[in-house]
Amino acid sequence: MSYKAPKGTKDILPCESYIWEYIEKKARTLFEKANYKEIRTPVFESTELFARGVGDSTDIVNKEMYTFVQKDRSLTLRPENTAGVVRAFIEHGMHRLPGPLKLWYKGPMFRYERPQAGRQRQFHQLGLEIFGIESPSADAEAIQIAMKFLNELGLAGLVLEINNIGCPECRNEYKEKIKEAIRPKLREFCEDCHLRFEKNPLRILDCKNEKCRELLSTPEIDSVINREFICEPCVAHFEELKEYLKLLEIDYVINKKLVRGLDYYNRTVFEITSTNLGSQNAVCGGGRYDPLVETLGGPQTPAVGWAMGMERLFSLCKAPGQKPLDVFIVSDDTKEALKLASEIREHGISVDFDFSARKFAKQMEKASKTGARFALILREEELKTGELTLKNLATGNQEKVSPGEIPEKVNI
Repeated sequence: MSYKAPKGTKDILPCESYIWEYIEKKARTLFEKANYKEIRTPVFESTELFARGVGDSTDIVNKEMYTFVQKDRSLTLRPENTAGVVRAFIEHGMHRLPGPLKLWYKGPMFRYERPQAGRQRQFHQLGLEIFGIESPSADAEAIQIAMKFLNELGLAGLVLEINNIGCPECRNEYKEKIKEAIRPKLREFCEDCHLRFEKNPLRILDCKNEKCRELLSTPEIDSVINREFICEPCVAHFEELKEYLKLLEIDYVINKKLVRGLDYYNRTVFEITSTNLGSQNAVCGGGRYDPLVETLGGPQTPAVGWAMGMERLFSLCKAPGQKPLDVFIVSDDTKEALKLASEIREHGISVDFDFSARKFAKQMEKASKTGARFALILREEELKTGELTLKNLATGNQEKVSPGEIPEKVNI
């Protein structure tokens, strides 16, 4: 019987893992410069956490969660990480720390959906969250860091789309106006949109069904979508955000249909897309979620954040080539080769050797196949004289060296 990875999962092989590491190191360096601290939460949480936090009108909660029961307790593999970070924020009393609290994370998420380009059932995200700042200056920093990170990875064709979906108070009237506009054509919308119509009609604007998107573009519905509805404080918040983006020289497009797919958002929502991708073109999504901490049992705390899918970053990233092995030891004495390899590694040099002490020609062939820069020859002759032969595999030049000279010669 042969086994394969489950559908919707993917092995990250050595020829790919170095690119993932490159992306993660870039992220860590950038986040640390901006004083973001890493948080690591469990990969499964209480099912109720996601039902309350993400929202029971979302596709995630309705159709995509991996849920299991353990001793009468319902648990779910995390489909996203903001709810888990907020749970940790409340549980550990982090609201009592000096604000703002700035966190970042990376790790696997799980959603049961049709596997597609850049999205698997087990997929990976990295993201950041800012707690404690109501000012749009926090929104602007979150967006600026996302754009800077993507630019540093060499991603091209980036487009920032922003919208303000208002606060819970001013959004209620808008929901009713949307329902009035959609109701005459509701029968033509998909079944999911019928459910959204009752629970959260704004979620209809996020529907990916092509027929629904066409209906939303009809004049009688489109005119309502593009009508200004948000209250004066929300308008002021959005205008100030645009001023910050102008100050940071970040171009943007206002998209009135952008609502994001999660119920906890308010005011600012944004997506960063790439013209180098197909229909699934979003590489980053986020926004403000001021009510969420209180919804999950904590004190009223403004917050904003975003997440990026690592798989899509991988498909677009212009990572440098994998760093070659520095030295491959060619020896007919496995014990001496192991001892020498250990000593050289202490100097920060990457070293490997042939564990089976095969014939000289076979070992030299393996040294070339590994892509090593140097072959270090250690045979009976070298053991007697105490001098080793160091061969540059690119030029073919070789010289006699003492063990103490190896670090200097290799690091030239």
